[in-house]
Amino acid sequence: MLEIKIICVGKLKERYWEAAIAEYMKRLGAYCRISVTEVREEKLPANASPADERAVMEAEGRAILSKTAKGDCVIALDVRGRELSSEELAEKIRQTAFTHPVIVFIIGGSLGLSDEVKQRADLRMSFGRITLPHQLARVVLAEQIYRAFKINAGETYHK
Repeated sequence: MLEIKIICVGKLKERYWEAAIAEYMKRLGAYCRISVTEVREEKLPANASPADERAVMEAEGRAILSKTAKGDCVIALDVRGRELSSEELAEKIRQTAFTHPVIVFIIGGSLGLSDEVKQRADLRMSFGRITLPHQLARVVLAEQIYRAFKINAGETYHK
């Protein structure tokens, strides 16, 4: 069974986000092994310089990359990434399942992803040019992964 990992910076802070993620995790259990790993959000000093911001992104990036393995297919969420339709994401997951036992989706911190994480990514994916709070991005990602599995199974969730 394909394994899906979601690696995110920071914790969910509200119960309703936790409930939404729990629901999609439960639903996805019928299609794959899925897990969410949270890495610590680094503290950014007040009046942070560009060097401070870069240091935060690099520290978060190292924490993220420490949770990936060499054979993983890494898909990083990046506002400058490629926009995929639900059908295209379903096809990407379907094709990747033949060559990689694990697909890792990465959601960075509030400053985004380090260059090292972007370079490691097999695909940089975007939900569009809008800005989403990280908690909402996690829920949207979980829903889109679920939708992709439903599309691939030929089930009627997607219209």
